[in-house]
Amino acid sequence: MTYAIQDMVIRDIVPLDTTEITKVLAAAMGDGPVAQWLAPDPAIRREYAPAYFEIFAEHALRYGEVYTSVDTDTGQMTGVALWFPLTQLIPPPADYDIRLKDASPDAFDRATELDAALLAHHPMGPHHYLAFLAVRPEYQNRGIGSALLGRHHIRLDAAGLPSYLEANDPRNRNLYLRHGYTVSEPIRLPDGPPVWPMWRAPSA
Repeated sequence: MTYAIQDMVIRDIVPLDTTEITKVLAAAMGDGPVAQWLAPDPAIRREYAPAYFEIFAEHALRYGEVYTSVDTDTGQMTGVALWFPLTQLIPPPADYDIRLKDASPDAFDRATELDAALLAHHPMGPHHYLAFLAVRPEYQNRGIGSALLGRHHIRLDAAGLPSYLEANDPRNRNLYLRHGYTVSEPIRLPDGPPVWPMWRAPSA
């Protein structure tokens, strides 16, 4: 199914190849505050980011819901949202620890610290979890992130389901606030940036 936005198209898809999804995630988030905390060396970040994000892209395609935006002129994927419907039990990614260590041995310890910190604050009860929302840098500030959010929020509102996410920088946090999320006290990573838990109740 497709939804037009300016010169973009929003699609909910089940692709067989994670390559383009992974490229968008790495381009948009590979140098963010949390990524820099995970791997301070830019060369290491560039090396590990694709394999790291591929773990979650594959898992979302199997157990979650994936939305993408596509430039209708070039056909290039410009944005992606990975949602997990936590209304039922979802297993962890297959061979997660092994793949995480293979992605970057240097970042493994901090990646496990990040996972533990996020898990400790994750709410109980049925909800949908937005694991990643990413837009290629050159396509940002065009409303793509809002369109990707809005597409799934319509479905959540119709089902009466809340949603949860973690914002990793103030700009993203402000975007989510505009879309009806409320923010809690930030999660403090050891010697790292704040991460804000955010919750959205379904709209009538």
